[in-house]
Amino acid sequence: MLPGTEPDGPLSGAWYSTGELARLLRVDPSTLRRWRTAHPRQGPPYVPVSGRVVLYSVRDVETWLAARRVTPGAVV
Repeated sequence: MLPGTEPDGPLSGAWYSTGELARLLRVDPSTLRRWRTAHPRQGPPYVPVSGRVVLYSVRDVETWLAARRVTPGAVV
């Protein structure tokens, strides 16, 4: 087994690039870039791999989306 590929390690899950996540969320990639530079930061957690490469964990994106879920008629 390679280092970092343990079942709960940082490389165990799938990752999205900015372009891939933008397509899935149906937003422009510039929206994700704007969220990353906003104060306070917005959007799902991300990992800056280099100055031009940012990755988003599938698990983090799923958690972020679930937290934003709105159920009409639900008691708040």
